[in-house]
Amino acid sequence: MKKLICFIIVVLLALVATGCSTGKDEASIIIYDGTFSEMKIVHQMVKMVVEDHTNATVDIRDEMDEVNTFKEMVAGNVDILNTYDGTLLTTFLKLDTSDIPEGMSLYDYANGVASKEKGVHLLNKLGSENTYAVGVLPETAAKYNLKTISDLAAVSDQLIFGAEHGFYTEEGSMKYTPFIKFYGLNFKENKPIDLSLKYAAIKNGSIDVTIVYTTDGLNKEAGLVILEDDRNFFPEYNDALLVRNDLFERFKDIAPNLEEVLNSLGGQFTDEIMTDLTYEVDVNGRTPEDVAHEYLLKKGLISK
Repeated sequence: MKKLICFIIVVLLALVATGCSTGKDEASIIIYDGTFSEMKIVHQMVKMVVEDHTNATVDIRDEMDEVNTFKEMVAGNVDILNTYDGTLLTTFLKLDTSDIPEGMSLYDYANGVASKEKGVHLLNKLGSENTYAVGVLPETAAKYNLKTISDLAAVSDQLIFGAEHGFYTEEGSMKYTPFIKFYGLNFKENKPIDLSLKYAAIKNGSIDVTIVYTTDGLNKEAGLVILEDDRNFFPEYNDALLVRNDLFERFKDIAPNLEEVLNSLGGQFTDEIMTDLTYEVDVNGRTPEDVAHEYLLKKGLISK
């Protein structure tokens, strides 16, 4: 009898351990937070509109880089990710703009491939586009007469380039090595820099040229001159929510209107609006939760 009781206890403990190991709460929509303010703000907005208009809950977990989050999403462990159609195409699917059939948009092509091959798809575009851009200080632009990225070619050997570590990876075609080859650039030095230190580095002269994002509020604070991508190297990066294809079926009982609720965020932003929102977090020190809540109330997208 004692052996039987011990066996039952061992089995029960094993079942409990198995249930806890996945970390997956079937009653919650799972999000892993992004590594920069725009994603954090949008993820908070997702949580607020979902919990205001449905019976579902949203669990925003510790931040994770986009590539690993996408892998977890495909594996079934993440439900929603705020990302961009350009990121989906070039970084996640490892395709290029040259793969897009004539007459088809980047958004539609990336979405079709992702849905078929990875079991995920983009919802409606949020309205802002956060593409890569090349920034320099006004005095650097004036000294070297820089207006376009092509203008850098003649003087790049006199300048130091710096960007966050992710821009130097081989994940996707829109990164450092393809970029300098495309524009014929030969910088005096290039420095991988922590994202949090990038703007301080360009302001104190440690670097002369950097990669920025067009809706990053820190661009506004630093007063950088954005050089025109005159040969159109960087693709579109339309902001959108990426979701698992099975999300709405799984939550149909407690959130039958979930797709409509999430798409209520579609078209609610412009580049200027998103820049102002990230500025509030990155420069004025407000929390993503506070900024998200204030904006949703202003737009009438949540009730309280």
